[in-house]
Amino acid sequence: MDIIVQTVDHLGIVAGIVDELGVVETINEYLGQDPHEQISAGIAVKAMILNGLGFVSAPLYLVEQFFESKATEHLLGAGVLPAHLNDDRLGRVLDRLYQTDITSVFLAICLEAVKRFDICCERAHLDATSMSVSGEYPQSNDVATLVAPVPIHLCHGYSRDHRPDLKQFVMNLVCWGDGDIPAFLELADGNQSDTARFAGLLKEFQKQWEFEGVHVADAALYSAENVATLGRLRWISRVPLTLTQANVLIEDIHESAFRPSERDGYRIAEVCCTYGGVHQRWVVVESKHRQASDVKQWEKRYGNATHRKQTELDRLSRQPFACEADAQQALEQFEKHLKYHLITAPAIIEKAHYDHPGRPAKTATPTSVSYHVQASLTLDPTADARQRQRAGRFILATNVLDSPEGPLEDVAPEAIQLSSDEILWEYKAQQGTERGFRFLKDPLFFTSSVFLQSPERIMALGMVMALSLLVYNLGQRQLRNALKAAHETIPNQLGKATQTPTLRWVFQCFMAIHLVWVQGQPQIANLTEHHRTILRFLGSASQAYYVLC
Repeated sequence: MDIIVQTVDHLGIVAGIVDELGVVETINEYLGQDPHEQISAGIAVKAMILNGLGFVSAPLYLVEQFFESKATEHLLGAGVLPAHLNDDRLGRVLDRLYQTDITSVFLAICLEAVKRFDICCERAHLDATSMSVSGEYPQSNDVATLVAPVPIHLCHGYSRDHRPDLKQFVMNLVCWGDGDIPAFLELADGNQSDTARFAGLLKEFQKQWEFEGVHVADAALYSAENVATLGRLRWISRVPLTLTQANVLIEDIHESAFRPSERDGYRIAEVCCTYGGVHQRWVVVESKHRQASDVKQWEKRYGNATHRKQTELDRLSRQPFACEADAQQALEQFEKHLKYHLITAPAIIEKAHYDHPGRPAKTATPTSVSYHVQASLTLDPTADARQRQRAGRFILATNVLDSPEGPLEDVAPEAIQLSSDEILWEYKAQQGTERGFRFLKDPLFFTSSVFLQSPERIMALGMVMALSLLVYNLGQRQLRNALKAAHETIPNQLGKATQTPTLRWVFQCFMAIHLVWVQGQPQIANLTEHHRTILRFLGSASQAYYVLC
C-alpha cells in the first residue's frame, strides 16, 4: 500500500487568508505572467509568505528546503514543486517587484484588504523602525534600475535594535486602528530623520487613500514646522518634553486640573494652547504605573549624579588656591553646575606650608599659604519635588478641537469629535504598530547576503515581510471578531477561555496536521474537533485546506 505523508500544520490557515485577500491575483496583475514560467510571481510571493509565517528555523533563502516536506501542491497549486521555489526564481520575483514599485503593489493589496475584510478606516497609526542588515550592499548602477524608484541607501543611523555597528534601512508603516491592519508602506534610507519625513509621508498617505480620519503618531511628528505642514489633516501626537512650553506645563499644572480617566490607572487634564501657529488641545496624562517607574529612574539618576558630583567636589577640595577669593570663585563655579544638589556648610580653609617636614614649632613662620574648599552636598528639595511632580506624566496634542464634552451647538454635524479619554485611547493603540514591528524583526529574514544581494531586493523583501504582517493581523482580527460575534471562546495557552487569542497560539495548536495520501486518495490526519471549532471562525478559504470533500 502506497502511503505519502506531507505536512500542512497551520500553513493551510495562512494559505486561506492569502487566497481570501487575493494576493496571488494582485501580484500577477501588476507583474504580469509569462506562459513559459513554471510558477507565477504571485505563487512565488505566496510561498514566501508561507515561509515567513512558518515560525521555524528556515530563512527565506531556504524556501525550497522549507517546502520539501510540506504539502506543496495542496498549499500552492497543482504542479508546484519545491524545486520551483529556488533562490534564483524568488530573487527574480523580488527584482520585478522592485521594478514595478513596491509601494504601489502593497497599496493595491491593502485596498483589497479593506474591501474584502470590511476594515474600519477611521484612525491611522504611523510609526517607523530600523531594520539591521549585514554586508556592504553597494548601490546598483544597473541600467535596468534607472526606470525604477531610487533604491534605499543602506547605511549607519540611529539603531532601534541597539546595533550601531550594522548598516540598516528604515521601514515606515501606517496601520489602521481596526486590528492593526497595515495600510501603507515606505522603505527609506538607514539614516532617515523621522521628524523630517513624517509630515510629508502622512500627506502622501492621505492623498493615496483620500483619508479624512485622524492620524496618530509618536513625538517624532511633533514640531512647529510639521504641525504647520499638516494643514487641515487631523492628527494626534505626543509632545516631546524637550519643548520649554511642555516642560513648564508638566511641572506647574495644578492637581485640581486632573480627573480620573476612563482607562484604569490614568488621570488626565486638558488645556488649550497654540504651537507652530496651530490651535490645539493638549491632554496632560498621568500614568500610575509609569509614575512608580519614573520615580525609581529618578532615584537612580540622582544616586549616579551624587556619586559623580561628590567625586568632583573631593577633587576640588584637594586643589590648592593662591588666595581665598580664587577658592570662593571655584566653589561658586562648581555650584552653578549642580542640577539636583545644594551646597551645605561651605567654607574656605587656610592651610600653612613650611620648609621642613613634621610638626612646625609654634614660633615657625610658614613659607607659603594655600586655600582649600570645604563643603558638603545635599539633595535639593525643590529639584526632588519637581522630579516627583512630573513622574508618570506626558502630553498628547491634537488639532481636533471639537469634543463631545463641549457645547453641541458649536459643533458642525460632520465634524470629528474626540474626548480627552478617546485621545488617550487612540494614542495607546499606537502600540499595535509597534507590536507589528516586533513581529517583523525576525533575523531569519536576513541571513543570506547571497540571496539578498542588493538594496533593491531588500526593499522587495521588506514588502513581503509587511505582507506577512498584513496576513497575520487579518487572520487574528477575523478570528477575534468571529468569536465575539458568536459569543464563543476558545482556550488559550493556560487553558482559560478567551475571545482574544493570538494567531501564533492558534498556529501552535495546528502543529502535526498532515495530508496523507493512501492509494492516491488524500485525507487530513490528526484534525480534531477542537481544530474544526477554530476553523469555523477563520472562514471558508482556510477551511478548504483542512476539510476535503
